[in-house]
Amino acid sequence: MVRDVAKQFKLFRDRRTNLKEVFTQRRRGNRYDMFPALKGVSLEVPRGSTFGLIGHNGSGKSTLLKLIAGIHRPTSGTVESHGRISALLELGAGFHPELSGRDNIYLNGAILGMSRRQIDSAMDRIIEFSGIEEFIDTPVKVYSSGMYVRLGFSIAVNLDPEILIVDEIVAVGDEEFQRRCFDHLYELRRRGVTIVLVSHSLALVQTLCTHAAWLDHGVLREIGPAAEVTQAYLREVNQNEIDSDGPHAAGDTAESARQGSHEMVVTDLEFIDTQGRSSTRGVAGEPLRLRLHYDAREPISSPVFGLGVYTENDTYLAGVHMRMAGLDLGTVRGKGYVDYVFNELPLNPGAYLLTVAVTDWSLAHRYDYWERAFTLHVRPGSAPEYHGLAQLGGSWAVPAPAHTAQ
Repeated sequence: MVRDVAKQFKLFRDRRTNLKEVFTQRRRGNRYDMFPALKGVSLEVPRGSTFGLIGHNGSGKSTLLKLIAGIHRPTSGTVESHGRISALLELGAGFHPELSGRDNIYLNGAILGMSRRQIDSAMDRIIEFSGIEEFIDTPVKVYSSGMYVRLGFSIAVNLDPEILIVDEIVAVGDEEFQRRCFDHLYELRRRGVTIVLVSHSLALVQTLCTHAAWLDHGVLREIGPAAEVTQAYLREVNQNEIDSDGPHAAGDTAESARQGSHEMVVTDLEFIDTQGRSSTRGVAGEPLRLRLHYDAREPISSPVFGLGVYTENDTYLAGVHMRMAGLDLGTVRGKGYVDYVFNELPLNPGAYLLTVAVTDWSLAHRYDYWERAFTLHVRPGSAPEYHGLAQLGGSWAVPAPAHTAQ
């Protein structure tokens, strides 16, 4: 339970670097400013829940974790916890560099209030989970960062915690170890362990956490079901990016990448969001309209507009043109535009390069061709997971039980 908690830190304006400054500058008064890391935060973490803290860097997430863990004391307000807390906050926190990995397991267990018999019973499980058996009797000062996090996480989750606090430290490990960590977190959740974690992976928060809180510059913006809070946070992040882009900045176009006879030209590629606004960004799984502006400098019969999508490393993903849909524009004169509409943008988060073109009906003659000249930034949407480059958009079909083979 966190009740109206505020936390302030001293930010020193300058520091004395030698003995002369200690004596000559000691009477200048306060040499620091007070920084409010948290401002009146109140929340309750239900017993047995998995609770996520989200927000930008510097929003106060890690500070709140340290207050819950008892590492810091609040400037005002109260923090109450009921149960044995195991925390994994910083790389190597609680390790003595001169002691071996095995001795540090005993040290950390003692700090958590475990008896030697309890630690002995968990010792083999901790060593096996960490995967550093051959180095367990070596001083931890020679460990790599990956070995540090393996041992630290193994201790934190295998000493029967009642409350587990994790500050995204798992991201330091390799892929295989991260998967084991997440599998174990799911197992702890099933066993009723209360888990409080900070993560910048919104997909992880949506899938692992039951509840979440959004912190912004030390202020609690929203608290509730994890899916709702993460979507609210995403909406604001995407909106801020749209606002910072200005009215329109679809991409950098280079004349060197342009070809064609130019009787008809594509003057711009515009991305239109769900609010009808021009942007440089789209949101995965949400509607997006690609508007190709053109200028036919003389009458053009049956022009064909096309688009091509590439990754940043020039991998060709897909392309479309009007003739595929059997769409004949007839004779076109002057200025106008055509739209290519995504009801659900199938691209996963990332940056993509777009080629735009207008040709004759045979596709052999290019009036205008912009090679990978526009950049589309795709941001995460509300989907819990993103894999690969694109969303297939299909669905699974399962036969009715009566027709399933026995």
